[in-house]
Amino acid sequence: MSAAERAIAAARGAIGARFRLHGRDPALGLDCVGLAALAARAAGFQGEIPSGYALRGGSAAAIAAAFSAAGLVASDAPGPGALALFKTGPGQFHLAVLVPGGIVHADAMLRRVVERPGSPPWPMLGCWRVEK
Repeated sequence: MSAAERAIAAARGAIGARFRLHGRDPALGLDCVGLAALAARAAGFQGEIPSGYALRGGSAAAIAAAFSAAGLVASDAPGPGALALFKTGPGQFHLAVLVPGGIVHADAMLRRVVERPGSPPWPMLGCWRVEK
């Protein structure tokens, strides 16, 4: 199984987990960073996982720099298994795992991890993958 396939399987395996800010364990709850970390770890990522962030604020450039510094590889061609960064509102960013036909993400409004079919409704700011 490829790294992308492992990331997709991990993300889809978390569907139904409850939403929890700063959550890192599907049994206790995940936020979008926790879901992305779960998928990245399944793909072989061993870098640091961000913590101590707010729901709003920060900058896309700082997030991109942190991903690159952690060892994730930026990709110009988004594809299944990649981690995608979206701008969901002013000063608000969101991570999701790209899967065939859509995304898997931790939806704060629905209070759980869900798979959303089709194109995401937000502009994609960047995309990263685990190279293993």
